[in-house]
Amino acid sequence: MRSIMHANRLHLLLPFALPAAADASTALHDIQSPALDRLIARATLVERVVGEDFQRTLPHERWVARQFGALPGSAAAADEAPLAPYMLRADGGEPGSATWACVQPVHVRIAHDHLVLIDPASLDLSDDEASVLLAVARPLIEELGVRIEAPKPTRWYLSGDGFGTLAGASPLRASGRNIEIWLPHEAHSGDRSRAWMKLQNEVQMAWFEHPVNEAREARGLPSVNSIWFHAQGAAQPVRSPFARVLSDAAATRGLAITAGVETGAPPASFAALPAAGGAGGAAGNASGRTPGGASANVNANGPTLVELDPFSAPYIEQDWARWNDAFAALQTDWFEPALAALQSGQLSELALTLCGDTGSVSLTVTRGDLRKFWRRRVLASLFIE
Repeated sequence: MRSIMHANRLHLLLPFALPAAADASTALHDIQSPALDRLIARATLVERVVGEDFQRTLPHERWVARQFGALPGSAAAADEAPLAPYMLRADGGEPGSATWACVQPVHVRIAHDHLVLIDPASLDLSDDEASVLLAVARPLIEELGVRIEAPKPTRWYLSGDGFGTLAGASPLRASGRNIEIWLPHEAHSGDRSRAWMKLQNEVQMAWFEHPVNEAREARGLPSVNSIWFHAQGAAQPVRSPFARVLSDAAATRGLAITAGVETGAPPASFAALPAAGGAGGAAGNASGRTPGGASANVNANGPTLVELDPFSAPYIEQDWARWNDAFAALQTDWFEPALAALQSGQLSELALTLCGDTGSVSLTVTRGDLRKFWRRRVLASLFIE
């Protein structure tokens, strides 16, 4: 059997693959996962991060930021994931040394006595619709002295002195919840930002009863009635513990590009993993320099990181039947063949990072570990309370 993995080591990053203990019985109802059960039973626990209920970033965001060294100073243990500049780079822009925040068009639903953010992915917002709304918002933003870059019409990047140390919550952290505690605030004081509130209000008024929204509502789709601020930060010199990165997430790809790592889209299955050098994505240039000009800092013997995300939407929507289906597909497409590859020696090490909405668990398993029959860890032991 041919070797398909660089250095025969694979790391799977799985956002929202770890349900909270309270949801586990529903999420995993009637799931049969013998391959994953065996991998977990024999694996070595590398890290368990419990997290907190009101952290504004998501565990997989904090994990990638830590892995690449993207947290400034002593912030490694803080509730920070300043990923916007790397997202901008992945989307085709150049962040330079400026501080950037990611801003997305969203729908905020009026509930009985509060406002609720819905998952931006559920908007089904086309690029054409987003481009029209962006054209309306851009002059309003620029008039306030804020720089805007929008290489993708559904994801914008703003840079302005008035935003200071404004901390926003990840959209998927706030989705489905009362937005009051998740609105942007000054990181050091907790105060609301007048600069941001003014900008947000200007855009909201400009979009109110806009023809794009009227047409969407006529089709039964939610209007685009606000914007959401998150991930603010400035690019740092980063390093990669991975030899290559296969992910659709802008933050993960941007970190890899900045570190000079080969990148590409995640394959549909373990069997479809491309050979090293065949990911079809970007990497550091021929001189081995990163986009920022510093020498690439890449672990050439590191594993391949594959980020798979079939779980986010059903997790946020509490659609456990669809989450269950995604889990079953992952079992067939990834866990079973990865276990077989470990048993045959085709794969020397498999690492798993399973994330929920507050915490994460990382494990590693080798071929030798599979023979350690006395290890008896079960999936339920990984759940975050």
